[in-house]
Amino acid sequence: MTFETLPALLSEALATRGYAAPTPVQAAVIDAEAEGRDLVVSAQTGSGKTVAFGLAMAGDLLTEDGTARPSRTPLALVIAPTRELALQVSRELEWLYQATGARVATCVGGMNPSAERRALSYGPQIVVGTPGRLRDHLERGALDLQALAAVVLDEADEMLDMGFREDLEELLDATPEGRRTLLFSATMPKPIVALARRYQQDALRISTVEEDRGHGDISYQAMAIAPADIENVVVNLLRFHEAETAILFCATRDNVRHLHASLTERGFAVVALSGEHSQNERNHALQALRDRRARVCVATDVAARGIDLPGLSLVIHVEIPRDAEALQHRSGRTGRAGKKGTAILLVPYPRRRRVESMLRGARIPAEWVAPPSAEEIRKADSERLLTRLLAPVEVAEEDRELAARLLSERTPEEIAAALVHVHRSALPEPEDLLPDTGAAGPRAPRAGFEGSAWFRMNMGRRQNADPRWVLPLLCRRGHVTRSDIGAIRITANETFFEVQSGVAARFLATVGRTAEEGGEDDVEIAPSESPPQEAPRHIRHDRDNASGSRDRAPHGARHEGPRHEGARPFRGERAERGPAPSDAPRPGKRERDDARGPADRSTLHAAKPFAKKGPAPFRKGAPGKGPYKGPRKGGPGGKGFGKG
Repeated sequence: MTFETLPALLSEALATRGYAAPTPVQAAVIDAEAEGRDLVVSAQTGSGKTVAFGLAMAGDLLTEDGTARPSRTPLALVIAPTRELALQVSRELEWLYQATGARVATCVGGMNPSAERRALSYGPQIVVGTPGRLRDHLERGALDLQALAAVVLDEADEMLDMGFREDLEELLDATPEGRRTLLFSATMPKPIVALARRYQQDALRISTVEEDRGHGDISYQAMAIAPADIENVVVNLLRFHEAETAILFCATRDNVRHLHASLTERGFAVVALSGEHSQNERNHALQALRDRRARVCVATDVAARGIDLPGLSLVIHVEIPRDAEALQHRSGRTGRAGKKGTAILLVPYPRRRRVESMLRGARIPAEWVAPPSAEEIRKADSERLLTRLLAPVEVAEEDRELAARLLSERTPEEIAAALVHVHRSALPEPEDLLPDTGAAGPRAPRAGFEGSAWFRMNMGRRQNADPRWVLPLLCRRGHVTRSDIGAIRITANETFFEVQSGVAARFLATVGRTAEEGGEDDVEIAPSESPPQEAPRHIRHDRDNASGSRDRAPHGARHEGPRHEGARPFRGERAERGPAPSDAPRPGKRERDDARGPADRSTLHAAKPFAKKGPAPFRKGAPGKGPYKGPRKGGPGGKGFGKG
């Protein structure tokens, strides 16, 4: 199918923008069966919906010769859930109808309402806006809908989820009876069906969701990584792909600020988008991406709908989306209009099963891969540099003169080496990642622990054993360093740990001697004939991840777990507390742009800024619960435990 059935001016505009043939949703709305009827359209983001309803309105906006019908009041109204989406729709309709003479007015929150009222007074044929601002203009008398021929609800499901039902009903009730209602929604929940039944007559149902499901032009990848490595992996992904434009999604404004500052410090051209930015700031950020002054955008889900950036080929989910729908809307920023794109999910080890379930439910085939290493990035840099330098170019005469001068003073080898150096120095340095970041199952032995010796200690989860106080205890008792201790695996009543083979004999002898000299009486350490069987994930503690534990040490134990050397936790710092005004948010509370669900709080923190309160519940008579009657029988709170 082609655009031949459309008015000539619209066909020419589409050809100028590179449209050769309509997408499935565009073909459906311009079909003869849909002409003049109310429509209920289900189509995924990136399928060409904006142009589709722009074409569907043509019969209501244009005369027989293809020019705009003169009118003092709007003929078409388009309602969108967010400012970004409304502005994007307005830009699309402007180029589509520019040759016809139709004017487009935009009314969104955050912009100058007086300027919008002036634009409405000039008699635009099309008005695009958000529900709240349109309702405000309607109540003030600036927006007259009596001559309206068509109304479009774009992302209707999102508008209902955001609480705009009353605004939509007031706007639709103010429209004339004979107008067409075009309802576009990615999903069709019961509230959408009820809305369609109330405001539509004999609506034609169009669905292209199955054809577009999962976004066939998007390649999905998932990476299982250590929580402390998230920021470094983001840097390496940006360096490895060198995308023309990339967008990074976080769950909170706070994490957007942190990642934006970190990437700026590393030398990336980056902008930020979140609910705390004004409309002017958002417009400037998006324009910087379109002008190529910036190549990376860090955003919350507020940017997941309606943003169409040319050249956007990479989407990174820095924090796991709350559900499959959010995943698809985020990822749908790339792979648009037939172009290919890549969407990458960064998955902390404990969250892998949840992400796998989400991908299965959305029927998205994601490939689990390891993040790019610094060596892979440098190799890719070299290939890109060779391709760029060996490409044919037109050389100006002054450039030839400068080249001749360089050759007279330096050898060709020196000039080539200097050129490579200049190129590499302009690129941010890749990061060295923690070992085994791409491991899908149990970790391989750490370097130096291939022939390690295993030991066991007579304390486990029931005695509140935790790697953060077990490790210092082992170092004190065995006179070894933390690097000599390998994996620590905690079971119900015992803790197993490995010691490097070179120091195992000395460790065992020293443990026996320190016990005789009056060490911790309740702690017994003995060799284990073989490593323990793999424990379930929720009770395994690898030596490298000990700093991520949330449990506290038991009463009397020194609380000093190991930390990653050289790895900075992403947003793991404790916020500074101070007196807060009564109307201020509670210290430490995470800001969110979307209040529909709790944030995934595990993805950006190697260690929580505020730990949960206390270990397992105390017995009756424990400290703080009445008269203290001593530590629990068999626990580690006996004489001398925890003393250095």
